[in-house]
Amino acid sequence: MSQVEVDGSKPGSGASFSSAARAAVDALLGPVDAELARRYPGDSGTRQPVHTVYVPADVFAADTVSSWGRQALEAFDTHAGTSAELARALGVPDDELLADVHARVRAKLEREPVEDLRIDFEDGYGPRPDAEEDAAAVRAAELIGAAVADGSAPPYIGIRIKCMEAAVRSRGIRTLELFLATLIAGGGLPEGLVLTLPKVTYAEQVTALVRLLEDFERRAGLPAGRIGFEIQIETTQAILGADGRATVARMIEAAEGRATGLHYGTFDYSASCGVSAAYQSMDHPVADHAKAVMQVAAAGTGVRLSDGSTNVVPTGPTEQVHAAWKLHHDLVRRSLARAYYQGWDMHPAHLPTRYVAVYSFYREGLAAAAARLSAYVAKVGGDVMDEPATAKALSGYLLRGLDCGAVDPAEVTLLTGLDRKQLDALAGR
Repeated sequence: MSQVEVDGSKPGSGASFSSAARAAVDALLGPVDAELARRYPGDSGTRQPVHTVYVPADVFAADTVSSWGRQALEAFDTHAGTSAELARALGVPDDELLADVHARVRAKLEREPVEDLRIDFEDGYGPRPDAEEDAAAVRAAELIGAAVADGSAPPYIGIRIKCMEAAVRSRGIRTLELFLATLIAGGGLPEGLVLTLPKVTYAEQVTALVRLLEDFERRAGLPAGRIGFEIQIETTQAILGADGRATVARMIEAAEGRATGLHYGTFDYSASCGVSAAYQSMDHPVADHAKAVMQVAAAGTGVRLSDGSTNVVPTGPTEQVHAAWKLHHDLVRRSLARAYYQGWDMHPAHLPTRYVAVYSFYREGLAAAAARLSAYVAKVGGDVMDEPATAKALSGYLLRGLDCGAVDPAEVTLLTGLDRKQLDALAGR
């Protein structure tokens, strides 16, 4: 046996850690370990939609999703029927990659045009007589229940209620209550149910929704924590509090594990900063600042990020549609490069460029990401010396491409030698 004893000490040297010191460290950091696990659980491993489609409650119908798909396909075929026409619209090369993306996007619009649908009872709906909004809340739940039952619902679907400010708080709570109760009565809450809380200014407004949901779950016999929600960041107070601290981090904490996403509200936030209407955009400096704060606050918490939208609608003659498509495409690509993998779409004709931007993003980087990940797993090195954190990011990139249909499982496995389960493990899911 060497001179080093089993407990790590070397008699007489004093140059070692004692068992007591090690135990003291564990006692000191035990609560920290628990706090890290609670606050920063990491990504849930579930699919994140690439967008949220926004539909006012009064126009939502049983055929909304299929109608958006038909309109998106009509716009795509009319104004970009070939990859050459699409290339001209976006100002990109008409190459083999774009031809592949063009075909994949058309198939996506036929198969699954909408990944996430939010029925809006807030700004897109406005103030209505109570009886009218009551009926709309019940109707929305009934239509969702029917769509889930017949398989026509998108993977994620839900409502945006009115905010928790005094003027509309009771109305928002009433709508939420009717919506959830109708879903329960009709067969239960769908797996992909999503609620959105807008115009949050104080963390206490988030806590208020948590308490309401806790009460509803108890009374409905649901598991505690079953109902989560997104927080929409539309006010300056949601980014920076009066005390100078990042309010959005407090809001995540106030959600007590129920927050599923932070959604940036392009126009409300820009207006609250005094930005003129002509310059309100996802790429304005005030937007970049807000989203950077959101990104850091959400990192590691499992709360996902969504960018906002453009209000420039791709309608009219082809030249006008192409100009709107190029704007939308470039904004989506910009968001993707900045790790905002989701955004809002407000018109069916936004869907073609949403998917063209997303599919191009994942297909352009597929070979390089797969090669780097394969080299990392095989420990053979390569052009880039990647670390575990980068391998996690590479796996996450491939998984997001798989989830939206930009890449196929077989080609990812062929390029990396890894299956979905192995990618999930590398991504920390």
